[in-house]
Amino acid sequence: MGDMSFLTMFIWAFVFIAYLMVLFSIIGDLFRDHKMSGWAKAAWIFFLIIGFWITALIYLIVRGGGMAQRQQAAMQEAQAQADAYIKQVAGNSHADEIAKAQALKDSGALTAAEFTALKKKILSSN
Repeated sequence: MGDMSFLTMFIWAFVFIAYLMVLFSIIGDLFRDHKMSGWAKAAWIFFLIIGFWITALIYLIVRGGGMAQRQQAAMQEAQAQADAYIKQVAGNSHADEIAKAQALKDSGALTAAEFTALKKKILSSN
C-alpha cells in the first residue's frame, strides 16, 4: 500500500462504503418481503456472498422496483404501531372524558350538577 495514492485509497473506500450501503439495503429488503420464501431469501444471500457485485446488480434490476414500496409499507406499519402505543399509554383526552360524562348525563345516570362537577374535575386535571 506504500505506492497507493491518497486519491486511489479514497476512491476504493468510497466504492466499498457504497457497496455496503447497497448490500444492507438489499438484505433489509429481503427480510422485509413477507411474500418471498425462506429458500429464495437464502439463495439471494448466498449469491450476494459468492458473486457480490453481479448479484447486487441483478437484484436491483429484478426486484428494485418494489424496494421503495416495501420500505414505505414497513414505515407505515411502524408508524401505525407507534400511534397505537401512544394512544394506549396516553389514555383518553379531556374531550373523550367529557363526552363520556355527557353520555352518562343524557342517559340519566348523572344529574346536571354532577355533570358540571365532573367536567370541572376533568378540566382541572393534567
